[in-house]
Amino acid sequence: MVRFIQYMMTGVLVSFYLFPIGLTFLPASVNTKMLMAVAGVGLAGLYLINKREITVSRPLLGAIGFAFVFSLICFYSVDYNHTNDYAYATYFSSFFTWLGGAYAVCWAIRKVHGEVDFKRLTFYLAGVCFAQCVLAIMIDRIPAFQLLVDRYIAQGQEFFQEVDRLYGIGAALDPAGVRFSLVLIMIVALLSKHVEVRSDRRSIILLLIAFFSITVIGNMISRTTIIGLLLSIGYLLLSTGLLRFVLKKEHAKFLRIFGLMLFCFIGISVYLYHTDVAFYDNMRFAFEGFFNWVEKGEWKTDSTDKLNNEMWIWPSDLQTWLIGSGLFNNYVYSTDIGYCRFILYCGLVGFGVFALFFVYNAYVFGAAYPRYGMMFFLFLILTFVVWIKVATDIFVIYALFYCLDSPKFQRKPI
Repeated sequence: MVRFIQYMMTGVLVSFYLFPIGLTFLPASVNTKMLMAVAGVGLAGLYLINKREITVSRPLLGAIGFAFVFSLICFYSVDYNHTNDYAYATYFSSFFTWLGGAYAVCWAIRKVHGEVDFKRLTFYLAGVCFAQCVLAIMIDRIPAFQLLVDRYIAQGQEFFQEVDRLYGIGAALDPAGVRFSLVLIMIVALLSKHVEVRSDRRSIILLLIAFFSITVIGNMISRTTIIGLLLSIGYLLLSTGLLRFVLKKEHAKFLRIFGLMLFCFIGISVYLYHTDVAFYDNMRFAFEGFFNWVEKGEWKTDSTDKLNNEMWIWPSDLQTWLIGSGLFNNYVYSTDIGYCRFILYCGLVGFGVFALFFVYNAYVFGAAYPRYGMMFFLFLILTFVVWIKVATDIFVIYALFYCLDSPKFQRKPI
């Protein structure tokens, strides 16, 4: 029982990091990501005091360098254009906030399990995403629970209710979809590449329950999740040999369970689609593109039509192309598209450095964990695909990897 409570509390901390929320009894400017970062900085400080030297891994120094240069370019753009929009000029601060929060998360996992590795991290992330999907359904279906959540959690739920969107506790819209996508890819990576997990029926079932739940309910929360689903399915086909119609013996047990659970989830989904009005409406929204393709012969959604017709907005002069306009916040250019917003804010110079930052992270971890090299390559693809839809980044996941126990990331004195 004590062990179970430890797992649950650690899961809550992971959720506070991955899906930050505000609390109504705290100042509006404070959220759980910041609190986790403060805890992480304190824990790191104690560690360094005990070690009596400041140590940082060499790959992390490179990432710090990219964050610093990007922030500097954004600050120059803001200063040169005489604006006061420091949205990404303070990215250096955001970088260390994520890193501090990640350190606290990994410290908690290490305290409970003795070490923190890719397997344990994936199980926690999958569990948290599954819990968010369950919470979203509970909030949508149980008015008393929704009132309880809305009373103590500040996450802009008024807007979610206005546009009639599902939301969990911190999980909503595109940021949730990006995180769900990352976790779907990680689940497939663990199942296809980790021999111990792939051989354990219980682990396979638990991870696949999370995978299929995130696939269905995660898309109801944010259709961005479909990107991660497509990438993870591609990864699955490649890693198991199914794409070449060659079934690898070591994947036989996993694929049998996968096929059985896929059949069960499809059956449950079809049944609820025809018997539950709310589930029907949510499914129509989640897979709108698929339903339009089946019924009208054209894969399209309202949001993609709006993106294609209204939101591809580019700079109108050479100066803005190069260094940007220094404007990002308040929807000033009436576009959600990441490529447009980044270039309009800090120009091709700033965007180029920002893009290279994620290429660097993918390369560093792909080299450090060659078994999961394809996973990090898919993370990179996800980054560039998501920018077609929204301006966000995935350093939230890389920060965790920088804090894992790995001999490839031994800290060295500076």
